[in-house]
Amino acid sequence: MKLFKKQDKHYWHEFFKLAGFISVTVVVIVWFLPRNEGRQFNYDIGKPWMYGSFIAKFDFPVYKTDQTVRKEKDSLLRKYQPYYRYNTQVEKVNIAKFLHDFKDGISGLPQDYIPMIANRLHQLYQSGIISTPEYNTIGKDSTSMIRVVKGKMARSTQVSGIYSTIAAYEQLFMDEKLNRERIVLQRCNLNNYIEPNLVRDKTRSKAERQDLLNSIPLASGMVLRGQKIIDRGEIIDDYEYQVLNSYEKEMKRRSATRVELTSTMLGQLMFVSILVILFTLYLVLFRKDYFEKTRNIMMLYSMIIIFPILTSLIMEHNVFSVYIIPFALAPVFVRVFMDSRTAFVTHATMVLICAAAVKYQYEFIIVQLIAGILAIYSLRELSSRLQFIKTALFVTFVSMVVYFALNLLQSNHVMKMDRSMYTYFLINGVFLLLANPLMYLIEKTFGFVSDVTLVELSNTNKGILRRLSEVAPGTFQHTVTVGNLAAEIANKIGANSLLVRTGALYHDIGKITNPVFFTENQAGVNPHTKMTCKESARIIIGHVTGGMKIADQIGLPSVLKAFIATHHGTGLTKYFYVKYKNEHPDEEIDPADFRYPGPNPFTREQAILMMTDTVEAASRSLPEHTEKSISDLVNRLIDGQVAEGFFIKCPITFRDIAQAKEVLIERLMSIYHTRISYPELKRQNSDSTESDSEKQKRKSVTSSLKLNPAHGKTYPDEYRG
Repeated sequence: MKLFKKQDKHYWHEFFKLAGFISVTVVVIVWFLPRNEGRQFNYDIGKPWMYGSFIAKFDFPVYKTDQTVRKEKDSLLRKYQPYYRYNTQVEKVNIAKFLHDFKDGISGLPQDYIPMIANRLHQLYQSGIISTPEYNTIGKDSTSMIRVVKGKMARSTQVSGIYSTIAAYEQLFMDEKLNRERIVLQRCNLNNYIEPNLVRDKTRSKAERQDLLNSIPLASGMVLRGQKIIDRGEIIDDYEYQVLNSYEKEMKRRSATRVELTSTMLGQLMFVSILVILFTLYLVLFRKDYFEKTRNIMMLYSMIIIFPILTSLIMEHNVFSVYIIPFALAPVFVRVFMDSRTAFVTHATMVLICAAAVKYQYEFIIVQLIAGILAIYSLRELSSRLQFIKTALFVTFVSMVVYFALNLLQSNHVMKMDRSMYTYFLINGVFLLLANPLMYLIEKTFGFVSDVTLVELSNTNKGILRRLSEVAPGTFQHTVTVGNLAAEIANKIGANSLLVRTGALYHDIGKITNPVFFTENQAGVNPHTKMTCKESARIIIGHVTGGMKIADQIGLPSVLKAFIATHHGTGLTKYFYVKYKNEHPDEEIDPADFRYPGPNPFTREQAILMMTDTVEAASRSLPEHTEKSISDLVNRLIDGQVAEGFFIKCPITFRDIAQAKEVLIERLMSIYHTRISYPELKRQNSDSTESDSEKQKRKSVTSSLKLNPAHGKTYPDEYRG
């Protein structure tokens, strides 16, 4: 009964989890989808009318296009004259100030220069002076006019007939007599007596401008009720497009006061819900393992949400074509981090949802589906970041060809096709190149590791792997061999060969700290002979914990750190454990002192590495490498791991284990194959001049050449880690 209740609780938890993903996704998408109540048809200039005969249901005006209204406004604003108030006090104050400051005259000049300058200032103020920044704004067109208000009178004046403050100062010296004494007069700072006496009347100017714009009629005609606008199959021209737009504007204006949920929104809600539910059912039925890792679900549903939102925003603001959005990024990322089938289903779901926001659904769906399929095909094997450039080029070219083909199906007038769309496709291709930096961002955000990253991490010529090859060459050779064997097993059983090979290269990096304590790095000296069993076990076990610390320091992805932690699982360092037990028969021994920290493998790739690592290390200690000895070793070690329960939490089958054994036996036989002995040249008695000592020396050398280096020392497997 308790078991049933526990299972029911688990099922309800999964149900609410799925319902939550579906609800949030649907609500967010529908919230952003464009909802124009008046929108009933999809049409464009130069395209055929796809519906039945359209007859006006009511009278409505034919509104001018925004471009036409804008041109008329620009034309009318050229006649616009802003208002400026003439301030008489400015002239009086500044001339009086000048006469006061120079009542004793100007040093070096006759006294008659004072009234002469005052008269010139009077003439400038009578013409009108405007501040220099404002004059630069209105004075761009020399024919422009302003209205100067003096008292209750307003007269139009050309801007060219008035002065800016700087121009007024220069105008002073246009007088020949004043210009001759310019150097002396410049010391008088005459610009201090020049101020604007024309001030813009903002309130009156704004009202005048608004009245002028309001005089522009927004409609160019009327459509009467019952009038036929267009019939099925007719090509839409500029005027018909304008009439149809006017009809929808009028429909939108009439329905703007409705508060209840529109049928459009209800339809969008039903449509998006069906697609998202179908996508979720696909995951439940065919990719249930993705639900075990939240990052997978988060990325998939994020792709389905983000692109419909972008599409809706572009359609609502009508700034660019939706073809500028790189929809192929979604299948690219899902293909790189998951699998091809899920990439296609995700892309198809996302495209169908986006189609609810665009004008020409048929054209959009065809182009985007083909682009997505090609993107998935082009990334069948991803080993270099340069492949994203090829993908972008392929997708761009094929999208153009498909769009051109669809246009040919609808119209045979090639010259009349909208060529601007191809510019959008090119921009789309440029945006597809963002897949490279965005992939790195997704890896860091969701914790994925792409094949490209694995290829880069498996480069043995740099980083920690190069250091391992220099500090512990024996361990490095061991990891390379284990990686190759593990990759072959993975290919055999359908696991991720690149992942397990890269994990194998890093699984023993902890041996860098104490390389001499492991057999493969020793040169005749074994430091364990002078240590206790517990000390030796601690050092051997330490290559796992030490490897995890090094992995943290170099920022190794968690999926690779798992190989370091699990390649020995929670097993014992049996050699030292048994030896200690034999040396202390009466002592109660705690196995924890001799046990690796684990955990046990929880993926097929980790299980493959554990089997391969153990077998490859032990095979080096065989006294002879025959088919029987290798077969017995492989079966004994792997069966022992199964019996100890190392693979209980791992989704590996007995069939996978059997195939792994076959690969290991076959490959180890190839590695340790027996070499044939070369025949010796028989010498004639007359030519035999070797002395007995030389014959003995030659036999000794020949005998040593026949020895297999692997037959030498037989240290316990624990020394190898």
